[in-house]
Formats: sequence, C-alpha cells, structure tokens
Amino acid sequence: MAGLRREPTARQMRLGTELRRLREEAGLSGREAAALLGVSSGQISQIEFAQTGVSEKRLRSMAANYACSDEELIAALVRLATDRTRGWWEEYREQLPTPFLDLAELEHNAAFRWDVDLLHVSGLLQTEDYARALFSTRIPELPAEERELRVRHRRQRQAILEGPTPTPYQAVIHEAALRIRVGGRATSQAQLAHMLELSEADHITVRVVPFALERFDDTGSAMIYAGGDIPELDTVVRDAPHGTAFIDAEAQLGVFRTLFRRVEASSLDPEQTRDLIHNLAKEL
Repeated sequence: MAGLRREPTARQMRLGTELRRLREEAGLSGREAAALLGVSSGQISQIEFAQTGVSEKRLRSMAANYACSDEELIAALVRLATDRTRGWWEEYREQLPTPFLDLAELEHNAAFRWDVDLLHVSGLLQTEDYARALFSTRIPELPAEERELRVRHRRQRQAILEGPTPTPYQAVIHEAALRIRVGGRATSQAQLAHMLELSEADHITVRVVPFALERFDDTGSAMIYAGGDIPELDTVVRDAPHGTAFIDAEAQLGVFRTLFRRVEASSLDPEQTRDLIHNLAKEL
C-alpha cells in the first residue's frame, strides 16, 4: 500500500470530511462501515482524514453503503477523489504557511467567488505595491524574502480573474477600506485606478458600502466565499485569532450566504461604486 500523505491538500481534506459526514448521517460507526466494505476500520479513518486516497469504485461503494442517492453529490465527490492536479501553488510548499496554498487551490477550483472586506481592498483586486504595503505592516516584521514570496503568491492567485474562462467574481468593500492610505498616497491612488479598470470586466462586480449608509451593523461579515461544483461543496474562509478558518458545514454556509446578500443589499450598485471610487481617487 502507498505511504500515507504527510500533508493533505484542502480538496483532499474536504473529500474526507464529506465521506465522514455521509457515514455519520447513515448512522454507521467507522467499524460498521469498514465491515460493509471488507476493509479495516483504520482504512476508513485514513480515508476520512485524507491520509490516503480513495478510488472511484470504492467511493461509489461507500456512497451506496451510506444510502446516498444524490447522484450530483456523488459525481462531485468522484471529481474530488480523481483530481490529480498539482497546481502552481505547490511551488510554495514549505515556503509559505499551508493556508496560503489551501486558499489558492480552493479558489482555483471555485465555480464563483464572493468577497466581503471592511478594512482593506480584497486580495484579488490588490496591486503588487498595495499588497506589499499590507505585508510590511505584519508584527513581527516579515523577512524581505518572505514578504516578496507572499506578494508573488497573491499576484498568481489573481490569475483566476484573467484568461478566456475567468471565475465570476463579486466583491463588496466598505468605503473605509478605500479611504485608508495603505502604502501612501501614490500607492492608494494606483490601487483605486486598478479597481476601476477591473470593474469594467463583465465577470467582475465591485460594490461599495458607503459611509452615508444610515446604519451598518454587519461589521463581522468580512469573508471569502468560494462556490463548489455544487452548493453542498461551497466553502467560506475567514481570518480567526488562531489562524485561517475554512468553514464547510451546511448550516454555517447558509448563514454566510445570507450575510453576503445582506451586505450586498447595503451597498451601492456597480455604476454608483465606480463614481465613488473615481471621486475618492481625485480626493486622495
């Protein structure tokens, strides 16, 4: 048998999570599931914790044993199980924290992407100078080499918005983020001009929550929302005190879908947003 994985990818972990969820919904213990498949309970555990892969044949057997009849979900899980892609982000393994790689992999495969940001311009919209200025504020200070690695990694992530089949993208940003002079006046002006240029693309929608809004209570709603092949495989990414959190429980996904729609409803439409950004660029 092949050796166990040392560091599973985000997609491999998600596959294991979904298989464990199906087993638990079927009311089966790991030992009972193993008996139905004719394997050891340790093998079930290794699959569910993404320490080893699972073939399409075995995955379909597991789904049948778990009484899962959702063909769309099963097909999506098969795609996760059989994906052998080694993306560009792998070159950063052991150079940048694992969540950086997981995020790049997640959004590379996303069907769509929503962002909500309150204090900074969303990462996919940032210029290199703006990103570099943000990374320069880290405490403790990052070594120059790692800072440049992070800037380059962020720029490569932005490739999902480019090319012949770009990812549909919506960003809702608070006006506060646009007024904060990250990196100084010239960097901030260039950042606003870059956002205006990107917002002209058909697949990119940028909206701003204005200061003039009479009431805005969603101060905890900053997030990245990445659409999966099917809604059950969507993922939310949030910064947390202990690090980056990847959220995939359906109940929580429903909460964040509602939060996004609420913040979106509080924002200016795209044309009003472009007018606001244009005026802010002249004021800086």
